[in-house]
Amino acid sequence: MITLRKSTERGHADHGWLDTYHSFSFADYYDPQHMHFRTLRVINEDRVAGGGGFDMHPHRDMEIVTYVISGALEHRDSLGNGAVMKAGDVQRMTAGTGIRHSEFNYSPIEPVHLLQIWILPERKMLTPGYEQKSSGNGKAADGLQLVVSPTARDGSLKIHQDAEIYLGKLKAAAKASHALKANRHAWIQVFKGELELNGEKLTAGDGASVSEETALQLASPNGAEFLLFDLK
Repeated sequence: MITLRKSTERGHADHGWLDTYHSFSFADYYDPQHMHFRTLRVINEDRVAGGGGFDMHPHRDMEIVTYVISGALEHRDSLGNGAVMKAGDVQRMTAGTGIRHSEFNYSPIEPVHLLQIWILPERKMLTPGYEQKSSGNGKAADGLQLVVSPTARDGSLKIHQDAEIYLGKLKAAAKASHALKANRHAWIQVFKGELELNGEKLTAGDGASVSEETALQLASPNGAEFLLFDLK
């Protein structure tokens, strides 16, 4: 079963410096029909204007993943980490017992476009932690590249949950596939281009939940970029 979550159905807020879309209930956006999907709690698609950003603020008991689509994002946290994320970079932050962080557009002029993702952890009170890496020119140059997993396999970032995140990039007319094991579910979030998921058409900003399926067939007529979440 595939259920589409169209871009225009998401929660939206424009704060001037921040233009943000929420796939699930977040902040002032509340939708009891879209609180989460499995352990996936938040997918926010943010566009932050030059010089704008999120001041230092706290989090607890959440796995937070950030993917930069375009532009550059400066990260600082209470563990002493500081880094600039560029397009294609992936960050995993374990909030655990408590962490404070800030995220600012590194450019005073150009916008930064990113996805911020929250995943419920396998347990509370984890030790806070941080990792960042570039997706580089891996398999996702045309296909699926594992970027986050519970075992850190294939060079992926380690997450404290039975969840895997794949970065998908398909050129025009390209195809890819992903097998779902028994009792597994998936979420697809498209952020560029057009994607066909088992015959269903998605465009930039669209998402889709997948349950009771064993295989995902992915194709794109004109090229697409997306994230694929494999969830228990």
